[in-house]
Amino acid sequence: MPLDRRAYPSDVSDEEWALVAPNLALLREDSAQRDHDLREVFNGLRYIVKTGAPWRFVPHDLPPWAAVYQQTQRWLAVDSFAEVAGDLRAVLRMAAAREPEPSAVILDSRMLRSSPESGERAGYDGGKRKRGSKVHLSVDTPGHVVALHVTPADVDDRAEVGRLSAEVQAETQDRVELAFVDQGYSGPKPAAAASANGIALEVVKAPEAKRGFVLLPRRWVVDPSTSSG
Repeated sequence: MPLDRRAYPSDVSDEEWALVAPNLALLREDSAQRDHDLREVFNGLRYIVKTGAPWRFVPHDLPPWAAVYQQTQRWLAVDSFAEVAGDLRAVLRMAAAREPEPSAVILDSRMLRSSPESGERAGYDGGKRKRGSKVHLSVDTPGHVVALHVTPADVDDRAEVGRLSAEVQAETQDRVELAFVDQGYSGPKPAAAASANGIALEVVKAPEAKRGFVLLPRRWVVDPSTSSG
């Protein structure tokens, strides 16, 4: 698409826009209600995401920051980005000669340090001695995101298995049969929560080599006769 401005590295390409546009056009692109070009609004959002800048730092040659922010909230309210992620995952899987939807996933979580924007999501994780949020995540075996949600950091991973399993099945039309987890998800309650959504949990134990202290082989030997110390 020709632009009346210099392109930013964060601008969406024609190929990318062709993939995401069907899930972002909540109104027709030529709708009389639209004050700004939809692709340029999306470019404004990508600029903020790529640079980490505050909303008010949207460049002046893109739509006004308030328009970008308001449209982003509309997209979030109707799960547009989840639809985009699902389409992209299906495309990548088919390009790798896989079925569009996975039959097995991996469940895990990660800790995010709190920020002023964390608000009610912030909590204290006594195990890691950190305050912040926790992302409960499911990916397919190649590593593409299937589902995720965010909780305070003090929420137990095992307590979220039921919710995450339900989100996985809703996203994949109940295709998933197996979920791999680490030992932090052991026990009958998480297994039962996953089973209630038609998913069997398989706990993957850490390799023996990763446990405890491992002596690494010497990489060099200093000749005492040449040592200056």
